[in-house]
Amino acid sequence: MKLEGKIAIITGAGDGLGKQVALKLAKEKVSLALIARNKDKLDEVKKELEKLGSPRVIGYPCDIQDTEQIKTTIQKINVDFGKVDILLNIAGIWQKLNLLEDIPESEIDSVIKTDLMGMIQITRLVLPVLKQQEEAIIINDSSKSGVTAQSGQSVYSAAKWGVRGFTEVLKEDLKGTNVRVAGIYQGGTNTGMFDKAGEHLDQEEFIKPEDLADVIIFILSRPHQIWLHDVRVEY
Repeated sequence: MKLEGKIAIITGAGDGLGKQVALKLAKEKVSLALIARNKDKLDEVKKELEKLGSPRVIGYPCDIQDTEQIKTTIQKINVDFGKVDILLNIAGIWQKLNLLEDIPESEIDSVIKTDLMGMIQITRLVLPVLKQQEEAIIINDSSKSGVTAQSGQSVYSAAKWGVRGFTEVLKEDLKGTNVRVAGIYQGGTNTGMFDKAGEHLDQEEFIKPEDLADVIIFILSRPHQIWLHDVRVEY
């Protein structure tokens, strides 16, 4: 896809991987609809993206655990931009390592709603617009935990395996259409996700979010005849 002039929605765009992808797309002259919970962070990112050359940037404060907020946000994006070429489902939160019986109910709800249900709802609402374009792309960010069982991650893995299944079925459902779908399955990435959950891991050797963002830009910018639909990234 030739990126210049395209319009992309990025979830989790306030920091971490979402922000890094937005920064790189801005340099490619992509217009950006940014979704995140924190308005102040969105405002800061917006200023950076405009300086880098993005033709248009709008931030949409939205908690993707809330279906009604998602509906309102996607409606606003459709009005503001008129079309969407790229959907990058990057938002996610961590489940602090624990045995299932010791994970609070509220944490289970938050992880499943943010990491899986929010992605499904956003994609469901954006897909009709994507189908109207000559060429469109959906990239779902899962995790190594979406392909490998790892101790203490029962709820997080349930969400991320769900993302993998969701992505694989989307690929099948959209075969023969103009919409291409990819899933990314990366190892530990040095973002604020773990610290926000109170999990203070040694992240020195983890993947840098700006490097993982390079992988996403590479996928997006492949010519139409080439598609990387299942990408595993390790450190």
